[in-house]
Amino acid sequence: MRDPAAHTAHAEHTNHLDHTARATHADHTHHADHSGHRPGTVGWKMAARATLHCLTGCTIGEVLGMVIGTALGWGNMPTMVLAIVLAFFFGYTLTLRSIRKAGVDFRTAFRVALAADTLSIAVMELIDNGVIVLWPGAMDATLADLLFWGTLAISLAVAFVVTTPVNKWMIGRGKGHAVVHQYHH
Repeated sequence: MRDPAAHTAHAEHTNHLDHTARATHADHTHHADHSGHRPGTVGWKMAARATLHCLTGCTIGEVLGMVIGTALGWGNMPTMVLAIVLAFFFGYTLTLRSIRKAGVDFRTAFRVALAADTLSIAVMELIDNGVIVLWPGAMDATLADLLFWGTLAISLAVAFVVTTPVNKWMIGRGKGHAVVHQYHH
């Protein structure tokens, strides 16, 4: 028969994220809000921060892609594809940069960034570009038009609102920015 005390000790030690947190952080009293540190205990604040991080990279890529495509006289589809590619690039780059600052090697940091951001960026880009495509006249607006900037701002706001629950769900399962979170302390 198995030893119940040994089973309890093993059960408390099976959560890898929790184990990593205990192994690398002896004292968490200096953190004001750790509501989302372990899977299953994710707060909206942590999900919103993860989404805002993603939104920052997406916004940089979107705007830069649209500016470059417009400046080069490209059509709507090539400009949109460039903006999406750059949104993924900058989204991954921001995460990669923060993980590398924690002393993680490039290969591991790259894998973590891909795992953490792919779904979040994909949802954000789908919503963001969907709003722009569906908004009357937005696809034909130029950089000098208020319609261009207004639609972009609205589309990014809608993407933030839709993507935040996605990030909350992922973090709650120990995925997405929950993986990145362990490197931020």
